[in-house]
Amino acid sequence: MNNDLMGLVASLIPTPRCHFLMTGYTPITVAGADKQMVKPSVRKTTVLDVMRRLLQTQNILVSSSVKKGSYISILNIIQGDVDPTQVHKSLQRIRERKLANFIPWGPASIQVALSKKSPYVDSPHKVSGMMLANHTSIRNLFKIIIEGQKKMKRRGANLHTYKEFSMFRDSLEEFDNAEESVVKLMEEYAAAEKPDYINWGAADDQQFNMGGGGMMGGGDGSMDYQ
Repeated sequence: MNNDLMGLVASLIPTPRCHFLMTGYTPITVAGADKQMVKPSVRKTTVLDVMRRLLQTQNILVSSSVKKGSYISILNIIQGDVDPTQVHKSLQRIRERKLANFIPWGPASIQVALSKKSPYVDSPHKVSGMMLANHTSIRNLFKIIIEGQKKMKRRGANLHTYKEFSMFRDSLEEFDNAEESVVKLMEEYAAAEKPDYINWGAADDQQFNMGGGGMMGGGDGSMDYQ
């Protein structure tokens, strides 16, 4: 069904700017030289257990906790011999337990794609899962980057390398513009957690359009939210 990169991520990105995805995987096992000494870190591999673990911070491959913030969208790719009825039951259990906190202005649903196990890779688990998620807590990584960039700029670290180029020779304004863009992105991810996100930035967009700027997205500047 989803067989290319665009098909996978298109439904995960409702707005052009909020396109930074995080990944998760389970079960994760540790491979060692002496296989008898190494025990699998995850034993249960039912569909429900895999989908539940994908929502836990310790299985997210990004240094950002998903306990705070909201999911904008989720795609789970379940690999193994799986009955679709098991997926529907697992989704129902997750919904009943409210294990995933979604944004208030979008659909609170988890997309699932089923995949067969590779005949070339030996796996001790009957079922495994990978998650692609758009989560508002990703802004915490941008905050760390901004703070580190400010410290390096104050100390003048590595600035001599950039000053060799003509665009940085007279001014470091490009760094300020880049920082402003990242801060604006952090603000948008924070605003996405609120019910009135659709109206967020409307005044800035109107002012930008009056100034002759273009719109991101479609040719007529419109965008549908579901």
